[in-house]
Amino acid sequence: MRLTYTADLWWKNAVVYCLDVETYKDGNGDGIGDFRGLTQQIDHLDRLGVTCIWLMPFFPSPSRDDGYDISDFYSVDPRLGTLGDFVEFMRTARDRGMRVIADLVVNHTSDEHPWFKEARASRDSAKRDWYIWQDDPDPVDPKAIVFPDKEDSLWELDKKTGQYYYHSFYRFQPDLNTANPEVRDEIARILGFWMELGLSGFRVDAVPFLIDGIGGDPHEFLADLRAFMNRRDGTSILLGEVNLPYPELMEYFGDSDNGDEVTMCFDFIAMQRFHLSMARQNPELLAEALRERPEPPDDSQWAMFVRNHDELTLDKLTEAQKQEVFEAFGPDKDMQLYDRGLRRRLPPMLGGDQRRLKLAYSVLFSLPGTPVLFYGEEIGLGENLEGEGRMAVRIPMQWSASGGFSPDPKTAVPAPTGEFGPRNVNVHDQRRDPDSLLKWIMLLIERYRESPELAWGRYEVLDAGDEAVLAHRADADGGTVIAVHNFADRKAKVELVLDGLGHCDVLTDLLVDGSLDLPSDGRVTFGLEPYGTRWLRAAVPDEPLEDSSAKSG
Repeated sequence: MRLTYTADLWWKNAVVYCLDVETYKDGNGDGIGDFRGLTQQIDHLDRLGVTCIWLMPFFPSPSRDDGYDISDFYSVDPRLGTLGDFVEFMRTARDRGMRVIADLVVNHTSDEHPWFKEARASRDSAKRDWYIWQDDPDPVDPKAIVFPDKEDSLWELDKKTGQYYYHSFYRFQPDLNTANPEVRDEIARILGFWMELGLSGFRVDAVPFLIDGIGGDPHEFLADLRAFMNRRDGTSILLGEVNLPYPELMEYFGDSDNGDEVTMCFDFIAMQRFHLSMARQNPELLAEALRERPEPPDDSQWAMFVRNHDELTLDKLTEAQKQEVFEAFGPDKDMQLYDRGLRRRLPPMLGGDQRRLKLAYSVLFSLPGTPVLFYGEEIGLGENLEGEGRMAVRIPMQWSASGGFSPDPKTAVPAPTGEFGPRNVNVHDQRRDPDSLLKWIMLLIERYRESPELAWGRYEVLDAGDEAVLAHRADADGGTVIAVHNFADRKAKVELVLDGLGHCDVLTDLLVDGSLDLPSDGRVTFGLEPYGTRWLRAAVPDEPLEDSSAKSG
């Protein structure tokens, strides 16, 4: 069967780039990033090869949770600009062929949202049932508390009305009752509003927390949202944050054939196994996850990532495995968060080792699924552990040796100093360095976009003949790409058996000049440098040119 590549499934081979407007670029000199600054720097994303920008929350907010406590879903936080600035940014992105998605935070609102103020005014309020209330809530399992250093319950007493309201996260973020049809209709209106202004979809925050058994069916809710979006724009997407074991996660794709709920789901299992594999310098458990991972429905896709905007959660590893990652990449308690993850970015975790960084992103862009980058990953941005909790990784973008984010930065967390400070890590210098991480990631993105097999194809994890090597192949439409990665700080001898390649007798390297002969029995052997990587395309020998003179008579 031939695969059909259409614009309707643009996200199948997209390059998604997540950023926080507040920390990306200050365009008016007030010390805070804004839409004007983002628009000024959009050519950086265009040169990088980004095809979809994912915006973290940019709505009005008291900002007690970095903007995830929203007080108005229909506007732009005044610190970040106006709706006019947003529309101009959208126009500029569209002109460069980029789509834009945004965080859809509908689990909860800020307690300062007018809806909640009305809801808590009286037990008889028209908005009372927009939130979840109980007279005597059941005891809470401590393990269910997401922020155990800040909260000791999921219920908070509202003294005026004498009832408790439910909050999955902080007490200043009351959960919406998404079982209420009025709430669902309002959420659909929010989606419709932003889609009219050009958004191509939404990243759904903390999907398993939607309703979370309090009432109603989250799958029905997601299916309704997806159907609404499809009626407005059949190419729009929902990108789901679903950190669950594969069998449970698959339910959030919806219908097993075409998928009618979340379009893409982040693969937290493979991400956590990847970091364990990096710690062990042995990819065995990552390979195992890839072999075990179910196929999503035809019109769905996995989203692959190395890091995101939260802590690097390790909750799907065993306790012993988690401690291995802690010991390798975050041995100090200050580097850990709630004993479940790391509040670090990858470059400091790897001690700035460019070989391992380049290996990590080669793995990301070659694995089956849509790659998602967190801003600054393309230059090896570090963290600032002075920031509280997960804020440590949400530092200002570093554009030049002097910083370049703002003449007078006023972000919640300042840029780091030392090895990962702006003087040593910035866009300006790396654009001029052919050996920089930025140039490497630009190359990976270019090759990824030129290799539809990686995004669209069937994949198979191969036996590489060396325990330190991860090898897999992707096949689509008669084309084959083989990706090989050495996770160890030693040379590796790779031995592959490649079947079903027809008349192919050459493997062409996509990342460096060179090729390998492929014997007729499909057995190929080659060496790989420490932390080395190769992407190989199976190629058929050039056919002889047609003799045009034979036609001239």
